[in-house]
Amino acid sequence: MSGVKRIAGRAVVVMRSDVDTDQIIPAAWLKKVERTGFGAGLFEAWRKDPQFALNQPGADRATVLISGSNFGCGSSREHAVWALQDFGFQVVVAPSFADIFRGNSISAGLVPAQVTEDAAARLAAVLADAPDTEVVVDVAARTVSAGAIAEPFQLADYAQWRLLEGLDDVALTLRHEDEIAAYERQRPQYLPALA
Repeated sequence: MSGVKRIAGRAVVVMRSDVDTDQIIPAAWLKKVERTGFGAGLFEAWRKDPQFALNQPGADRATVLISGSNFGCGSSREHAVWALQDFGFQVVVAPSFADIFRGNSISAGLVPAQVTEDAAARLAAVLADAPDTEVVVDVAARTVSAGAIAEPFQLADYAQWRLLEGLDDVALTLRHEDEIAAYERQRPQYLPALA
């Protein structure tokens, strides 16, 4: 995966708390084995409402989602992250995230930018007045800005490093490829091995 340093683009506001993974991507979509094609099922039930944020003009070009607290709660499906990314989102800005969702996001390269409740409200207000306002998320500086406001966001140092470097779980392991190869050369031949 590519490193994520700065994301600038359109934002969509879905200011709801406790958005769970079944609302993000319903269980009926979990039959797919690949990581693509989930964007069509993103917020499937809510998208039946013509007034829903993702149905508004320009929403299909959004890279930033702004939402309420406890985003991504519920079951531990990484498909929720894949659906957000498949739709085009690179960042979710919210006052808090479910732990497993946060971990799945970092592993897949989706930035979970945790702001205060007040900061989320201020960002939503700017976008309510001017929906085309560019939102800039600077992962290195840990800030999110829209118009004249800039808000800090929380992101653990280790998570920030992984996002900046573009390290998913496989890439983290491959950083030790030489040591793994050295170990494999020295292990007894009678032990099982990958061909």
